[in-house]
Amino acid sequence: MAAVIRTILTVLFTIDSVLLIIVIMMQKSKDPGLGAIAGMNAADSYWSRNKGRSREGNLVRMTRVLGIIFIGLAICLNINF
Repeated sequence: MAAVIRTILTVLFTIDSVLLIIVIMMQKSKDPGLGAIAGMNAADSYWSRNKGRSREGNLVRMTRVLGIIFIGLAICLNINF
């Protein structure tokens, strides 16, 4: 029975790892690049206020959830049962 549970956890860990990689790669870079020279405009302030409801906000939320699941599964897989 323990082998079946370990196999299921390993499969879930692998799926979570792949999803975490995909979600991280879909996010935009936080590096401002040459855009930092121009400064902040009205669109930036609108973007910062509504960031949680945007695609980027959803990706950040998904990254947090998948990261927590990743750590939880890693801990569970390290327990010898």
